[in-house]
Amino acid sequence: MLSVDEARARILAGLQPTGLEQLMLDAAVGRVTARPVPARLSNPPADISAMDGYAVRAVDTAIGARLAVAGTAPAGHPFTGRVEAGTCVRLFTGSLMPDGADTVLIQENATRDGDRVTVHESVAAGRHIRRMGQDFAAGDAVLPAGRRLGARDIGVAAAANHPWIACHRRPVIALLATGDEIALPGEPIPPGGIANSNSPMLAAVVRAAGGEPLVLPPARDRIEAIAASLDGLRCDMLVTIGGASVGDYDLVQAGLGARGFAMDFWKIAMRPGKPLMHGRIGDTPVLGLPGNPVSALVCAVLFLLPAIARLSGDSIAQPEIEAARLGAPVPRNDHRADHLRASLSRDADGMHLVVPFERQDSGMLRRLALSEALVLRAPQAPALEPGDQVGIIRLDRLGL
Repeated sequence: MLSVDEARARILAGLQPTGLEQLMLDAAVGRVTARPVPARLSNPPADISAMDGYAVRAVDTAIGARLAVAGTAPAGHPFTGRVEAGTCVRLFTGSLMPDGADTVLIQENATRDGDRVTVHESVAAGRHIRRMGQDFAAGDAVLPAGRRLGARDIGVAAAANHPWIACHRRPVIALLATGDEIALPGEPIPPGGIANSNSPMLAAVVRAAGGEPLVLPPARDRIEAIAASLDGLRCDMLVTIGGASVGDYDLVQAGLGARGFAMDFWKIAMRPGKPLMHGRIGDTPVLGLPGNPVSALVCAVLFLLPAIARLSGDSIAQPEIEAARLGAPVPRNDHRADHLRASLSRDADGMHLVVPFERQDSGMLRRLALSEALVLRAPQAPALEPGDQVGIIRLDRLGL
């Protein structure tokens, strides 16, 4: 069986980012840039005042000096003349610095009486001026390729005079649940049946990661039904749910095989989620998740989220791992990496305090919903006591 890290590396190695599309700024948040964003102008585009006050020559600002006000220059309305000896121009934050001035006398350090200003504090040359290109110069790459855009990035792109940004297209992730026993939520549940919690849950995972879920009708436990579900399918990744083990009714491998599935690997040394499958049908990558909902969600965190990130153009290779202290003992681990569902709080020192739930049954969805973190336990990890440090993956940080 493969380790979690090796399996994830093999999945990501076969993925390429989706093509690009041009998006308006307000539609680009959360998307990943497909190429660098160069500034189309400098910011500021010229020397401007950083404060309300007066544009002056520093040599004219001896304490007690009286300067003639030659004009007023609100932001967006530059003064067209020149600041000569013994004169000043009224400015406001963002006003263009007029020719001849080399500093700003802030209004708190001056008194105006009619068309005269009295200086109360001398000011050195260059004070309270934002220089042209101080933030960035025309031609600078204000955003790199591969950056997931937040509100601050949208702001800098707008300041660089871009109304559109080239981003990677949202990857389409097809979700195919299998099994005779599953019914759509809200439908009558037949004897021996269960509500299909996996498809809605994993669709939410895909959306939270920036992908576009394509939820296919569940396929029944017949090879031909599974194979037929793939006819005409167009997606960036196919995710099957359930039926990938070796039971008499675990027919996903055979159903995919009828459409040319090439297996890369099957089975991971992990808990929950051992029967994970990966391969390709032509150019389409396939990820086969366990049918147990808790196992499916844990595998989605470890493998599907990084895959969606890679398809989206992001360089993320694995979920962020943070440090926490245990609030309860945990026993020695066996040969499989374990991922314990746990609650999360803060201890007296402000550090994360994590308490694994006593029961870790992988069929307990409500317990999963109450979990705030996964505690990572390496194969053969020793027993730990309260206060010992562990690595965790915070589910709230993932939007899950």
